[in-house]
Amino acid sequence: MSAMQNAAETEMTEHDTVSGPDSSAAGMSAAISRKSLGYNYRWEHVTSVVTLALKLAHILKADEEVVEAAAWLHDITKEDGEEHANTGAEFAGDFLVETDFPQEKIEQVAQAIADHKGLWRESPLTNLSSMILWDADKLSKLGLTAVIHWTSMLLARQEPLTAAGLVELKQNLDWQQKTVKSLHARPAQDAAKQRLIAYELFWTNLEIELSGADILSKSLD
Repeated sequence: MSAMQNAAETEMTEHDTVSGPDSSAAGMSAAISRKSLGYNYRWEHVTSVVTLALKLAHILKADEEVVEAAAWLHDITKEDGEEHANTGAEFAGDFLVETDFPQEKIEQVAQAIADHKGLWRESPLTNLSSMILWDADKLSKLGLTAVIHWTSMLLARQEPLTAAGLVELKQNLDWQQKTVKSLHARPAQDAAKQRLIAYELFWTNLEIELSGADILSKSLD
């Protein structure tokens, strides 16, 4: 296990709370007690980002060492809320200098982490590692992965909730569309569009099943 992975896992499994995924254009977040949530959203999110970031780095011929380190550490100070990108970058700089990570690459890692904040951008990033981390982070919040993360967050509240209620509360797609338009790499953009289709189709099919609309009288003809 790399030093970055170990640091991320320690941070996200030893704390009493984890943050939930955004569920609206305003960016809903919730502190979820691990005692009531067997599914650790933060850890699942980070491991997903690492997988996606390395895939993009390979395709785009980026520095995979920089990208992987940034992916593991990008949410290491998530408890700092809106400032977590900046404080995470500071943490990465201080942490990596004490490891055998190439010292000349530390600044690139910190920059990528500092640049990953927000769900959409008004202007694109220009640094390749930053672009890849940003794309991977946002791509992990789209599609069927988002269904699992968001539903787990809601269930963890331990409030009365039905399947029909989940359909009514499903995420507003406004921010997701903005996110897709903000993605940098063509492979990420294409994947995001397919994930949005899968996401919407999931909720549509669930609503059909719950209403019984899939039971057709013509079957008796």
